[in-house]
Amino acid sequence: MTVPTPQSLTAAAVAPRIAVLIPCFNEEAAIGKVVADFRAALPEAAIHVYDNNSTDRTVEVARAAGAVVRNETLQGKGNVVRRMFADVEADIYVLVDGDDTYEAAAAPGMVALLRAQGLDMVTGARRGGGEAAYRPGHRFGNRVLTGLVAGVFGNRVSDMLSGYRVFSRRFVKSFPALAGGFETETEFTVHALELGMPIGEVPTAYKERPPGSASKLNTIRDGVRILRTILVLVKEERPLPFFGLAALALLLTGLGLFVPVLLTYLETGLVPRLPTAVLSLGLVLLSFLSLACGLILDTVTRGRKEAKRIAYLAIPGPLSLGDGGPAVPC
Repeated sequence: MTVPTPQSLTAAAVAPRIAVLIPCFNEEAAIGKVVADFRAALPEAAIHVYDNNSTDRTVEVARAAGAVVRNETLQGKGNVVRRMFADVEADIYVLVDGDDTYEAAAAPGMVALLRAQGLDMVTGARRGGGEAAYRPGHRFGNRVLTGLVAGVFGNRVSDMLSGYRVFSRRFVKSFPALAGGFETETEFTVHALELGMPIGEVPTAYKERPPGSASKLNTIRDGVRILRTILVLVKEERPLPFFGLAALALLLTGLGLFVPVLLTYLETGLVPRLPTAVLSLGLVLLSFLSLACGLILDTVTRGRKEAKRIAYLAIPGPLSLGDGGPAVPC
C-alpha cells in the first residue's frame, strides 16, 4: 500500500476547486459539445449547466454529457448568473456561453494566468470569427459601449461584452449581480474597475454557432438595454460628474435665456418677457439643486464603495491557492 507523503497531502489540500458555469437557453445543438470540450480542457473541473426555461432538449443533452444540470426560471442571462454565483461553491469560476462559440482550449491558460498573477477576472477577448460569427453590428456596438465604459471607468478591458470569463472566488462572492439580461457583462467590467481589482485578458478564438443554434442577442434591443445600464452605473458610481454635467447644461440654458431679457432691461428699463425671465431663473435654481444632489450622492457613493471593498477583501484571494503551501486567509 502506498503511504501518502506530507508533500502530496499538502498539494491535494491546496488544489483549487474549479467550476465551469454555463448558462443555457435552447442550446440543444451546441451544449453537448461545449460540456465535452470543457471536460477535456479542464478535467478537474465540475461542469454546471443552468437551464433558463429551454423548450428543446438542452437539459437532456447536457445531463447526458455529464454536466450537473439545474434550472433558473427567471428569464434572462443576468438572472441565471445571479443564481449560479449564489449556488456554486468553488475557488475559481469559468463562465462561458453554451453556444459553442468560445475556445475551450483557452480555459487552462486563463486559469493559469489568474492563479499566477493573483487576478480576480480574466476576460477572453474575442479575435477573428468573421462576419458570420461576430456580426458587424455587434462588433461596432461592442466597440462603442466598451469605449464609453473605458472613458468613464478606465481603459483596462478591450472586449467588455465577452461572455467568456474566469473569476476568483472573491470576485464572485462580492459581485452584486443586479442585471437581469445581457447587461451582466457590463456589470462584471464596472465592478472590477470600480474596486480596482487586478484583471487580465487572454485573446481567444471566436467561431460561428453550430447549425441549429440561434443567437438570443438582439442587436438593437439589447444594445439599448446595455447603454441604459451604463448610464445607470455612471449615475450611481460617478454621481458628481453625472449631476455636475446636468447642472452645467441647466445653468448654460438658463443664462442663455436670461441674456436677451437682461439686455432689453438695460436698454429700456422694462422686462417685457417676464415668462422667459421666470423660466431662466427656474433653470438656474435647478442647476444648483442638481449640483447639490451630485455632491451629496458622491459622499454616499464613497461610503458604498468602501463597504464593497471591505466585503471584497474579506474573502481569500487567488494567491492564497499557491502550490507551495496551505491556503492563507487574506
